[in-house]
Amino acid sequence: MTHDTDASEVASTAQSHASERTDLERLVEALALEYRKERGRRRRFRLLGLLLVFVFFGSAVGWAWLSPSTHPVQFTAVVQISGLIGLDQNNMARDLESSFADAFNADGAKGVVVLINSPGGSPVQSGQLYRALRELKRIHPDTPLLAVISDIGASGAYYIAAAADEIYVDPASIVGSIGVVSSGFGFVETLDKLGVERRLVTAGDHKAMLDPFSPVDRVDQQMLQEILDDIHAQFIAAVREGRGSRLRADPDLFTGRVWSGREAVRLGLADSTASLTEVAREVLDAPTIVDFSIQSGWGSILLDRLGISLVKAMGVSDLTVR
Repeated sequence: MTHDTDASEVASTAQSHASERTDLERLVEALALEYRKERGRRRRFRLLGLLLVFVFFGSAVGWAWLSPSTHPVQFTAVVQISGLIGLDQNNMARDLESSFADAFNADGAKGVVVLINSPGGSPVQSGQLYRALRELKRIHPDTPLLAVISDIGASGAYYIAAAADEIYVDPASIVGSIGVVSSGFGFVETLDKLGVERRLVTAGDHKAMLDPFSPVDRVDQQMLQEILDDIHAQFIAAVREGRGSRLRADPDLFTGRVWSGREAVRLGLADSTASLTEVAREVLDAPTIVDFSIQSGWGSILLDRLGISLVKAMGVSDLTVR
């Protein structure tokens, strides 16, 4: 009898344990199922969020791409020329010409202003842009082209300004420098002092013209002078063509010297004193200014910043181009 009781108790205990395991398994399965459902819901929400982000940015980009540029009914179109001409992509004649063409072709532009703050640069790039501006004026005879010189408009920058119908300056602007320069250094005696022998082989009598490590050759100097005189004559012809009878007869006019803005007006190198805002408001009667200058893309900005970082890391951040 005792044996039967013990067996019954063991069976009951086993049945109880089995029931508990079954309940536990059901609970675990329920929790696992709920967890999978929760993960599915989270995944769907994330996908929905990403979809919304893509839709938003896609709509924004599509709108920016497809929608036409809107400008005021009448405005002053401006293209800036700043820094050394021909030194970087923002100051190359071809790219600047494209900006000026956009400005001339824009509906509502009462005039185009060349906003200059440059000491000059490449005579080739300056001459190309001068001719391009003269051609745009021919194509758009009813759209005035004005130049405004802020701090400085010298050498190649003034070459470009001469293409304008009128030139405006600040009384304290630096204007002029109608000349051409080529400079270099000679290191012949330095090599002698260091005991360094110069070895140079050329094919062509003038291939190493004005080599800084060789003695000066007077024939080479004369050849270079003829080149500079030719470029200077082209510069003078452009200024005479652009300014015409407004130029005063002054012996120093084409010597390469510079003047203040006030003196430039007196000599006929400029027409009057005014800022960009004053020209837009009082000369063109279109106070709203729209900038058509070349805008650097994010890739260019990133590369510029990377280049600056590398230069600083190399310890040559104090070097400048003059």
